[in-house]
Amino acid sequence: MSARFGPDELIACYRRGVFPMAESREAAQLFLVDPDWRGVLPLDRFHVPRRLARTVRGDRVRVSVNEDFAATIAGCAEQRDSRDETWINPAIQNLYQELHRRGQAHSVEVRDETGALVGGLYGVSLAGAFFGESMFSRARDVSKIALVHLAARLKIGGFKLLDAQFWTAHLAQFGVEQIPRAQFRMRLERALAIEGDFLRAPPVMTGAEAMAALGETG
Repeated sequence: MSARFGPDELIACYRRGVFPMAESREAAQLFLVDPDWRGVLPLDRFHVPRRLARTVRGDRVRVSVNEDFAATIAGCAEQRDSRDETWINPAIQNLYQELHRRGQAHSVEVRDETGALVGGLYGVSLAGAFFGESMFSRARDVSKIALVHLAARLKIGGFKLLDAQFWTAHLAQFGVEQIPRAQFRMRLERALAIEGDFLRAPPVMTGAEAMAALGETG
């Protein structure tokens, strides 16, 4: 990829349905990914498993947005026992931090009772589409809690598409769909035609508020 690849080029990639990755943390170059099959999380049918719903409502953690984007993407980039390698290299971190400064990339942070960052996720907001990039956990269920809060925030903000990039067993519990590239691009085109507002919801929501936004009031 060209050394001149910057934030404007990155947004142009998202508009046409492709996204960048790196071979490893140490890799100097980025490459573009355009999967034959795309994972999407339908916001109108987002499923929260019963046990996780109780955990979300329990509010044992504090969930916020955009309080520490740099620490969140760094958490996503760190190597863990469950994943020896990471595709998030310094070039990617710098690119997305610039998007965050422009208001086009956002983080969801999960903190424990001491205020320590224990999990979260980040992604890119573009019109009525949100492109989920990566998440991390340092404690049980915290990345799942972040995802539930993200879905709630997107519903409140009028978004139409939550791109998960790939189908994974981890996302299957939330109702992730795997759709062909052509269908994804049609959904993307419709989402880009409307304007979502990531910040319409308050910066900190309770678990009950998040569940209510998803239509789960039990």
